[in-house]
Amino acid sequence: MSRELDRRRLLGRALAFGAASLLPGCDYDHLRHPDLADRALTAISRWNDRVQAALFDPRTLAPIYPASAITRPPRFNAFYDENQVRVVDGATWKLELSGLIADKRPWRLADLRAAPQESQITRLICVEGWRVIGQWGGVPLGWFLRRIGADLRARYVSFHCADGYYESIDMESALHPQTILALDFLGKPLTPPFGFPLRLRIPTKLGFKNPKSVVALGVTNVFPGGYWVAQGYNWFSGS
Repeated sequence: MSRELDRRRLLGRALAFGAASLLPGCDYDHLRHPDLADRALTAISRWNDRVQAALFDPRTLAPIYPASAITRPPRFNAFYDENQVRVVDGATWKLELSGLIADKRPWRLADLRAAPQESQITRLICVEGWRVIGQWGGVPLGWFLRRIGADLRARYVSFHCADGYYESIDMESALHPQTILALDFLGKPLTPPFGFPLRLRIPTKLGFKNPKSVVALGVTNVFPGGYWVAQGYNWFSGS
């Protein structure tokens, strides 16, 4: 058995033990102290994040699928109905940059189109349990971060969207070779329901970690949180 496999099994057992050690008193004590269960569950969530981060291998790729496996029709997902999608004007749109970045000049759509492009057919897994396979194309986020002189030693990359959504990922996941700033979906430019003009596509994480209609990107050592994380979801949320 390899040392790496030993490490992963040990961490897996530690996760189970850590969760179990926090739970026994919850069912009884929360009746008298409602906030106690919340604090315990928050501690478990943070423990899960740390263990998932420790298990993450930046060299391991998410599965790649053939074109015949693409889900048709594609499935819309957001925290609102499709008829409430905010339409962004691509002619005036720009990606604002902030934080630990040397060159903070905003990028326009034409700038991103002129950058190196990659395409992938990967699976998006929703925290609700459903999954779809799609084809996304765009700029590798690792390339982009190096191009703008981002501090690659920083802990987080954050994203803010035109619809008010926000999310963040760890730097190691940002540099993963399959993490892209997607401009295309199913071989064509993104449409508003699927994140026009720019979305994050990160197949190593759950669907809500793939923010759409991104308008700002930041690099920071201060935990940026996320829309669903603020409501109790695990932050790391690897798929």
